[in-house]
Amino acid sequence: MLEHAKQKTVELQQRMRDEGIELAVFTDESSIAYLAGFWGYLGIEFGRPTLLVVRPSGSPTIVTPLMESEMVTAMTWVEDVRTWEDAGQRSWGRALFEALGSAPGDIWIERNSIPAIVRNYLDDTFPGIPLRDISTLLGDMRMIKTDFEIGVMKQAGQIAGAMMLAAHDSLREGAQEYESALAVIEAGSRKAAGFLTDRGWDRFVSPMIHNLQILQSGADTSMVHRRAGVRAYEKFDPVYFCFCNMAQFKQYKLGFDRMFHIGDVTDEARDVQEAAIAAQQAAIQSIRPGALAEDVAMAANDVYRERGYQTGYRTGRSIGVAYLEAPELKEGDKTVLKPGMTFAVDGGISIDGITAGRIGDSVVVTDTGSDYITEYPRSILLSKH
Repeated sequence: MLEHAKQKTVELQQRMRDEGIELAVFTDESSIAYLAGFWGYLGIEFGRPTLLVVRPSGSPTIVTPLMESEMVTAMTWVEDVRTWEDAGQRSWGRALFEALGSAPGDIWIERNSIPAIVRNYLDDTFPGIPLRDISTLLGDMRMIKTDFEIGVMKQAGQIAGAMMLAAHDSLREGAQEYESALAVIEAGSRKAAGFLTDRGWDRFVSPMIHNLQILQSGADTSMVHRRAGVRAYEKFDPVYFCFCNMAQFKQYKLGFDRMFHIGDVTDEARDVQEAAIAAQQAAIQSIRPGALAEDVAMAANDVYRERGYQTGYRTGRSIGVAYLEAPELKEGDKTVLKPGMTFAVDGGISIDGITAGRIGDSVVVTDTGSDYITEYPRSILLSKH
């Protein structure tokens, strides 16, 4: 992983030289993990920024809280690790100032994700110095995954498959939503542990599946992104599992969704779910090199219209070290698809207060079409008990 991160930094530095970019400050956790191979746990929500300063040549500089510095130093290939403290003169601003120098030219930042506290510091400390956006430059690199990255994402796909099987096995009349969430966490964590060792960089990767399970059942299935509660399943209930903020491994994120029904399925619920599956499959079948991102969304939208439904959101999104990367599979995105791009591709219909149709998979664009990263039956799924 660290060698891959180093190679990506070298590639970024070449692109910076080509574009005449002299100084970049990265603040987004996914970007820092992509380039430096580490992530901290004292995030900006604690008021503690971690930063990566990159110039077109030489080693980058990491600025990190002192209490995490031992771990960070062991996790990264970057040699220049500078620390700061919460109290006293050694503030993060002072450490960043030393890394940037007293008179930098243009400073390139991730404009849409830079924390306000860091943006305000740069504005106040370097008045008149332009802050330009480097997001597109790095985003273009992250758009095409290497074989190494695809291999990690396929491991994440196997973990996600174990999670979905556990979700399916947990379903029965009278069981409660939170019990399904616990089963998912245990199965995914055990599967992830099988891909790890307790040596080297691996020892910093936790196998634990985390974040609150997105789970909707019964009439609430028409909602989006409700979390698991204590509701007990009833016969004919639709039950929706979304792993989009849980299916991840070694910082690589997937999209993965399935809909189940308790005991049996009503005619209306069957029609809605079959339409969602058909739309998703039409989208996936349209993925190939040379196609436009919006073409994929149009293929799904054609199915919705033919079956009398409509959708109000995108058909899919690029995935990688962040949950949402560029491009998106939606109307107006004219990005040309290329081999190595990876997407979460969804089928989704809501009948407010009644039911919904949902399905989602992650795929990688190949030379001839696409391959699945996630696997679970794409059909009407009933509980096993």
